[in-house]
Amino acid sequence: MTAKRILIIEDEKPIRDLIAFGLRRAGYEVKEAEDCREARARIADARPDLMLVDWMLPDMSGLELTRSLKRSKDTEEIPVIMLTARAEEQDKVGGLEGGADDYITKPFSMQELLMRMEVFLRRTKKMHSDKTVTFTIGQLNFSYTDLKLTIGQEVFNLTQKEADLLKFLCEHSNRILKREEVLLNVWGKDDYFLGRSMDVFITKLRKYFKADPQVNLETIHGVGFRFNTPTL
Repeated sequence: MTAKRILIIEDEKPIRDLIAFGLRRAGYEVKEAEDCREARARIADARPDLMLVDWMLPDMSGLELTRSLKRSKDTEEIPVIMLTARAEEQDKVGGLEGGADDYITKPFSMQELLMRMEVFLRRTKKMHSDKTVTFTIGQLNFSYTDLKLTIGQEVFNLTQKEADLLKFLCEHSNRILKREEVLLNVWGKDDYFLGRSMDVFITKLRKYFKADPQVNLETIHGVGFRFNTPTL
């Protein structure tokens, strides 16, 4: 089996070396970059399966880099985990709104990082399998395989995390889902900051659903959500 290729974009060499060492021990192929310019060259050179992007980089912020990568059809599907020393909630939420699929706050353990990575790599493998996964939601057509939501002539490109969340909602439509149930199945962990992350993605999905009044994502206060869709 070919080793998954991970690109670490981190300007502090001791931190980059430590992460690279841990990833190689875990069986990953590792590529490294110390700034955004070098990162773009590495991406073009050897397309990574996942990127670890430091927020603070010398030539531009990791968040700006992530935004630009998510706007490109060539790189929009590559999962991005932000590495950040920023502990403030608004910074973490800002990173997720900017296109990052997840974040991990420094200092972190290698075990935690590997677990977070595995969630994305496992789902990316399923997404790119031969089996096409699609859903019809009222007037909306959702291709989990292609990360696209089509509404009439309009096509929205979803991030992997948006697609993961929407897929879970589609598979459990018209029933009450507890917050912790969604977090555990989509994020792999139930904690406060991931809950805030989920709320960001819920808000983004609701904007898409406005195109069809028969589809809505209802908040059940104190419990969770219900994804209301037309039944046949």
